Amino acid sequence: MIAAPDLNEIDMSAPTIDVLGIGNAIVDILVQTTDSFLDENGLTKGTMALVSTEQQTALYEKTGQAIESSGGSAANTLAGVAALGGRAAFAGKIKNDQLGKVFSHDIKAAGVTFTTAKAEDGAPTATCLVLISPDGQRTMQTYLGACVEFSIADLDEAMIRNAKVVYLEGYLWDPDPARDAFFEAVRIAHDAGRKVALSLSDPFCVDRHRDGFLSFIEQHVDILFANEDEILALFELEDFDAAAARIKGIVEIAALTRSEKGSVVVTKDETIAVPASPVDKLIDTTGAGDAYAAGFLAAYAHGRDLRTAAVLGGHLAAVIIQQIGARPSANVQHLLLGLDG
Repeated sequence: MIAAPDLNEIDMSAPTIDVLGIGNAIVDILVQTTDSFLDENGLTKGTMALVSTEQQTALYEKTGQAIESSGGSAANTLAGVAALGGRAAFAGKIKNDQLGKVFSHDIKAAGVTFTTAKAEDGAPTATCLVLISPDGQRTMQTYLGACVEFSIADLDEAMIRNAKVVYLEGYLWDPDPARDAFFEAVRIAHDAGRKVALSLSDPFCVDRHRDGFLSFIEQHVDILFANEDEILALFELEDFDAAAARIKGIVEIAALTRSEKGSVVVTKDETIAVPASPVDKLIDTTGAGDAYAAGFLAAYAHGRDLRTAAVLGGHLAAVIIQQIGARPSANVQHLLLGLDG
C-alpha cells in the first residue's frame, strides 16, 4: 500500500497536496459485451447516461460475468496522480454500505487521501455499469446514488488551501448542492492562490449544462480538460481547430485530447500538438481521459512544461487503454521519472 499524506502534519504555509479532486465516488461494474447487445437495448455506444437503480439492475441481469472496480472520473484521475508518485486527495460522497467500504478501501490503498464523511442514510453508494465493446469503447449506465448528496458541508477547507490544483469533475455539476460546493471550492482555492481545473467529462454533460459550463469556465477555471467531442459540443462547432481557437485566452491552459490523434494544449500564447503514445492492443478505453488528466496534472504539479505534461498524459492513457479497468494496474512511476532522461 502506498502511504497517503498525513493531513495532521500539514504545514499551512505551503501546498502539501499536488492535486485535490472533487467528483462522483462510484463503484464500476465492468462487463464485456457486443455491439448487437447495445443496439438491442437502445444504448448509444461510447456515451454515458444517468439511470435509476431499477434500470441499471434490469440491464445488468441481461449481461454476462462482471468485474467490480472502484471508479468515478476524478477518483480515477487522483489514483493515477498517486500512482505516478504525486500527492493526491479526493472528496466525494459514499454511503456507509458494503460498496462504500469497497470504494473507501480501494482509493486509500491507491495512496489517495480520502476523508469525506460517509452518509448513514439515504441512497446507496453509486454504481456505473460499464459495457465494453469488442473495439474497446465503453458505454456507461450510471446510478448516482449517494453522489448527489455531496455539498458544501463535505468540503475540507484546509485540504483545498493546501492543494496546488483543485480538480473538478463535470459529471458532478448536475445536483444543486454539488454545484454550490464547486463555487465554494473555487472561492477557497483562488483565495489561497491555487489553480482550479475542470473536466467537461462527457458531451452528455456539456449538452445539458452548456450555458452554465461556459459561464463557470470563463469566470473561474484556470485549466480545462476536454476531449474533441466535448470541446466541439461546448461551442456548438464541427471543426476542432475552430473550437481550439475559441478556448484560447478564455482559460490559462486547455488540454484537449483527440484519441489516436494525440492531444493539443492551448494557451493564449501558443498551441502545442502532441502525438498519441504507441498502443500495441486497444482493450478498454474506460478512463483514458481520466488517465490523461492524471499524467498532465502530475507533471504540471512537479513544474514540468506543458508539452512534457501532455506527453506524460498520453503515456498514462496508453497504459490504461491496454488493460481492463480505469486505474493503473502496474507500477507507472517510471513514466514520470523517465521524462528526465
